[in-house]
Parts: sequence; C-alpha cells; structure tokens
Amino acid sequence: MTNTVYLVGAGPGAPDLLTLRAAKLLAAADIVFHDALVHPDTLALAEHAEKIAVGKRCGKHSTAQRFINKRLIDAARAYAVVVRLKGGDPMLFGRAQEEITALEAAGVRYEVVPGITAALAASAELGISLTQRGVARSVALVTPRVGEGERPSEWARSLANADAGAIYMGAGQAAQIAAALIAAGKPATTPIAIVESASLAESRRVFATLDLLPRLASQFSGPAVILIGPQFRARAQSVRNSAVEEDSAPAPCRRAQSNTD
Repeated sequence: MTNTVYLVGAGPGAPDLLTLRAAKLLAAADIVFHDALVHPDTLALAEHAEKIAVGKRCGKHSTAQRFINKRLIDAARAYAVVVRLKGGDPMLFGRAQEEITALEAAGVRYEVVPGITAALAASAELGISLTQRGVARSVALVTPRVGEGERPSEWARSLANADAGAIYMGAGQAAQIAAALIAAGKPATTPIAIVESASLAESRRVFATLDLLPRLASQFSGPAVILIGPQFRARAQSVRNSAVEEDSAPAPCRRAQSNTD
C-alpha cells in the first residue's frame, strides 16, 4: 500500500455519525493524529494504531501547526496509513489547507475524507433548517477568530449580507460578535440559537435574540455553534420577554450516548 496521509472528518461528536470510509480508515490506521474533542469511542475504532493528541483548544496549551505538519510528513515516511483525525469536516475551519500545502511540498500522497460539520449537526439537533423556502436562501459559515499575524476578517459583513449564518468558535467572544453584527446592520432583535455539544447526549440548546448573546454565551463551557437567522424567530420570540429559556425538549432522532468527551 502506498504510504498516504488521510485527512479525516470525525464529525460533530457522536461516533455513529462517522462516514463508513472514515471508520474503515481508522480500523486500518497505523498511526492517528487527533484533535482534542474527538470522542473516545471514535478513537477506539483505531484499535491497532498509535494515537497522538495534537488538538487545539482556546486558552489552553496547543500543538503548533508547523509541528503537526512535520509529524505528518515524518509519519508518512514510516507508516502506510496515517490518519489526521479532525473534528467536524477537515475543510471547514480545520486548518486542512496548511497541512495539505505541507504534504504537497514534501511530495506526500494524501486524501481528504469529509465529515459532518457542526452547523449541520446543530440544525438537525434543533429540527430547524438552515435554509427555508422564502425565508433563508443563503447561509454564511464564519468565525471571528484569526491566527497570530493574520489580517482581521470581514466575517461580520459576510454574515450580515446573508439570510442566515453559523458562527464557529465564537462563544468566548460573544460581546464582540453581538456588537460587530449590530454595527454591520443586523437588528438587535435578530433571532439566534446556541447549540452546545451537538449530536451528543449532553447537548444543550438555547434560543434568544442577538442582543442577549453575551449574557447567554457565558453559560456554555463546551464546544458551541451560534446560529442566526429568521427561521429561529418563533422560538426566540417565545423567550424574548424572559431573557433566556433553555429548550430541553428532545430533538428528532436524538442519539443516546453512554460516553462523553
């Protein structure tokens, strides 16, 4: 077998949301470099592989990207099946391009295996589509976070110009996000939803409006995605007067998990 690095999407969390291809590659893997939030049951599928944590967590020690790149290249020279396991989808806010560029420069063969991204899992969890006929025809997937030395992005303008959106890695910057979106033209009463740990048994869902985002984001400690758009209006309006109300009703086809991250 030709030595190959597989950039594999681990999905939003629940192990049974892996693609069949991802599961087969984990079973065949010689070595797995995995993100911090990958579920233990997902890692357990790589039964015979060496497992190395290279996750990046906000506010905590993380592995430098250039070091990850080098480890992948070195591993490809020693192992037939190298898996770089990333949360969600590798090609969406997963730094896959930096790893692909490094692998190509080193002449290392690679393949990308898509995964379910957090915004889609959150939408499924809520039972509310990210797109709705006559209501939301465009969706922006954005993050306010930028790396050291990178130029500020125009994420707020992009989301303000879309009918709906999903904000990744934003719970820790809730006040700045709300201010930026309101300044970009989004009304303070724009409906939002926050979904924490989408697809897992401990998932939490909250509906409110944009001006309440800083207050309710402080309630979350796990990985969360912020959804914004008119399709959440009915649920947001019902809690507007009471500020914040957590929706604890079971979602359609909810998956029970015995283990947690």
